[in-house]
Amino acid sequence: MSSQKLSARAVVVWAAACTVYVIAITGRTSFGVAGVDAIARFHIDASRLAVFTSVQVGVYALSQIPVGMLIDRFGPRLLLLVGALTMAIGQLVLGLALSYPLAIGARVLIGAGDATAFLSVMRLLPVWFPVRKAPLFSQLTGGLGQIGQFLSAVPFLHALHVFGWEMAFIGLGAIGALWAILASLVVADAPYPVERRAVARPSVRSMLATVTRDPVVWQGVFIHWTNMMPITVFLLLWGVPMMTLGMGLDRAAIGVVLTAVTVASVAAGPLHGIISARLGRRRDGFAGLCALAICLSTAAFFASGSPYGVGPLLIMLVIVSLLTPAANYGFDTIRETVDLKVLATATGLANMGGFTAIMIAAQLLGAVLDVRAPGAGYDWSDFRVAWLAVGLTWALGMVGYLWCRAKVRARPSVAWR
Repeated sequence: MSSQKLSARAVVVWAAACTVYVIAITGRTSFGVAGVDAIARFHIDASRLAVFTSVQVGVYALSQIPVGMLIDRFGPRLLLLVGALTMAIGQLVLGLALSYPLAIGARVLIGAGDATAFLSVMRLLPVWFPVRKAPLFSQLTGGLGQIGQFLSAVPFLHALHVFGWEMAFIGLGAIGALWAILASLVVADAPYPVERRAVARPSVRSMLATVTRDPVVWQGVFIHWTNMMPITVFLLLWGVPMMTLGMGLDRAAIGVVLTAVTVASVAAGPLHGIISARLGRRRDGFAGLCALAICLSTAAFFASGSPYGVGPLLIMLVIVSLLTPAANYGFDTIRETVDLKVLATATGLANMGGFTAIMIAAQLLGAVLDVRAPGAGYDWSDFRVAWLAVGLTWALGMVGYLWCRAKVRARPSVAWR
């Protein structure tokens, strides 16, 4: 049941939950700025470095449906807290880890904990906000979450080089745990009392059948896949190594680039919220056009046989960052058409799209780098060829999007909330 008007309490509850999501993004992307340090600390090559991201993102993706079902059953507040504490433990273990296997185990915990944040905030929206306002706050959530990228790119990166690996990751874990506990005191599952035991709930099998048979949900999977994956592969793992080893940029220039990405992402969020609300059923077609523009912009940058300077890199990344929030359009359609009892489960399945693509693309990219330069002496030409793995993964997602789009358009109209 959606609230019929926007209240101050709703904004406070959303803001508290959103800050936990920001901390989750910080933890998710922190390893991306520490990639070069990780190669030295654990004595690994590109393929083994990519395993860190593949494992974390893989656990995150595989956790989406189970976590969504738990949120539908036990509420977002509890899962938000448990997930944040799990992620904090993972950061503490990573800070202390000296061996590669233990560090991989830490990333498993980080991925599992991270899996609860976005879904929990998305589950709060339909009960706290009017239907027409929900797309705006959905996009604001995604946009403000990118502040976490800034936190990892500037203060965390600074702490990493000033205080070292151990203190940087342990400090990040401690801050995350403390903030999650404070936020849980403010967040509430709904503006009205929730009697969970009195409500008849669908079985696990019924919930899975409902969401996996719905083409709207699968369309959301591939909207997320094609719009989110390209920039996130860059931010989550391979961007800093490419800028450092392939383009020769220093730490200050890299900080400027990542900050610009954050500013563009945050600024684009409200705009996409307005666009999504106004387009309604047409938003999913517009998301496909955004995905195509992202692909073309990225391809144009990597078409050069020699590395560009900071200027062209900033232009490409800002364009892609301004378009990437279209990845969330599928969530808006799901929220407006899917039964509230399975909403978090359906959103979780859709949210798997981008992260499944990231896992595939990041690992393929690392494998190509190792084939081209086994000694880890990567240059621009190596990264340029390796980035074709991102293009191939995007193309697979676009095929899925077009197939699901046809299915959605062919079926009878559904009731919209």
